[in-house]
Amino acid sequence: MSDYRIQGETGEWEVVVGLEVHAQVTSNAKLFSGAATAFGAEPNTQVSLVDAAMPGMLPVPNRECIRQAVRTGMAIEAQINKWSRFDRKNYFYADLPQGYQISQLYHPIVGEGAIDISLDEKNPDATSKTMGGKRIGVERIHVEQDAGKLMHDQHPTQSYVDLNRSGVALMEIVSKPDLASPAETGAYLRKLRSILRYVGSCDGNMEEGSMRADVNVSVRKPGDELGTRTETKNVNSVRFVMAVVEQEAKRQVEVLEAGGKIQQETRLYDPDRNETRSMRSKEDAHDYRYFPDPDLLPLVLDDAFLAECRASLPELPDAKRARYEALGITAYQATVLTAEVEAARWFDALLDAGVKPAAAANWTTSELFGALNRTGKDIENSPVSPAQAAELLGLIADGTLSGSLAKQVFEVMLETGDGAAKVVEDRGLKQTSDTGAIEAVIAEVMAANADKVADYRGGKDKLFGFFVGQTMKAMGGKANPAVVNEVLKGMLGESVAS
Repeated sequence: MSDYRIQGETGEWEVVVGLEVHAQVTSNAKLFSGAATAFGAEPNTQVSLVDAAMPGMLPVPNRECIRQAVRTGMAIEAQINKWSRFDRKNYFYADLPQGYQISQLYHPIVGEGAIDISLDEKNPDATSKTMGGKRIGVERIHVEQDAGKLMHDQHPTQSYVDLNRSGVALMEIVSKPDLASPAETGAYLRKLRSILRYVGSCDGNMEEGSMRADVNVSVRKPGDELGTRTETKNVNSVRFVMAVVEQEAKRQVEVLEAGGKIQQETRLYDPDRNETRSMRSKEDAHDYRYFPDPDLLPLVLDDAFLAECRASLPELPDAKRARYEALGITAYQATVLTAEVEAARWFDALLDAGVKPAAAANWTTSELFGALNRTGKDIENSPVSPAQAAELLGLIADGTLSGSLAKQVFEVMLETGDGAAKVVEDRGLKQTSDTGAIEAVIAEVMAANADKVADYRGGKDKLFGFFVGQTMKAMGGKANPAVVNEVLKGMLGESVAS
């Protein structure tokens, strides 16, 4: 799919990328305690005795967190493991009260799956089965608890620890090293975020830290074995992830071509300098001394639970896009409308209101999205509801409004929140199809432009658009364009003597 290469002094280099995405599970409580998970709370106000690792406190798995992980696995057609186990990942850091993290190394809850991506702008609905698409393997999804947060800017000589995030449930979604460019990596991350938001298992908010990525990058000459990889931790935007791939790959090529070796290490990304820098040497699994958590029994999922999870899945992006295209919507529009779950829900509400699919898609992707971009609003906070939009489009369909008048009405709706019919009534913006009134205006336009009338009748057919424009202008855009065209053809076709 990708022909991305880095040109070095010794020739071309391929880039190999794998992502470990940490997605915060949508749940009101933490993975092993009943403490709240709301974002933005005062430091250390959402910490239970379990989260703080008080002696004698035992973890109890949160059923909803397990359910969300299973549903996510099903959404990417992954293997769901009926038997899985929690392990202790041992390391000592100030934001980890237990001295270990409860994770799943050896027996994850979700096994191999896949996510289809596409970069083909001419064929935006391409999948791995069609030209322009690529299937990215997902190695596993395991459930683990998050650590707390160190705060270094509260005191000149001391650091503080906020344990509100300690124990929050995360899904670690590990891709295979199938990504080969910054663009592919960005497309994969956007598609994964879209799926998570459709499923409802993670809100995908990277700015708030509920989704972040560790970016594994290596380079090699075409045909060679995989090179040594580095891991850039906790990257919190799609744009930054793509920048990490590009900059880290270039850095590695420079090191190798200078005769050096790539160190297996953990790195951080500095967005201000657009560069990665070394943080520490990269540990292997044995460095963490993993072993089964003795306080937790293995997870055993029965068929009834799995059936419940599968039945709760919504229509997913690829299926929704195919449904839209079957309604006659273009592939590009279908892709735009299904990229975010909120937009798809909004559009479905428009269809449910009886608007024809093509008209709904054209208006939503042009007028609505244009207005939202212009005003800096997202579709969830749109000043115009689907019901109001359906009313507006209905007035276009029945001839009450022309396209230009509809734009004026829509602008007023955005400002006031009023319905389309009320705006039309209050502002006197109703379209007219009165042929008598239109004929009178056309006669005035022709009289004022006798020379152009003669030129038109002499063969300059392109002047027809001039007369349409002048007529519409004279009538304040309220004339029915179809009637204007029909009347003009008749009147301009008459002889000068008549």
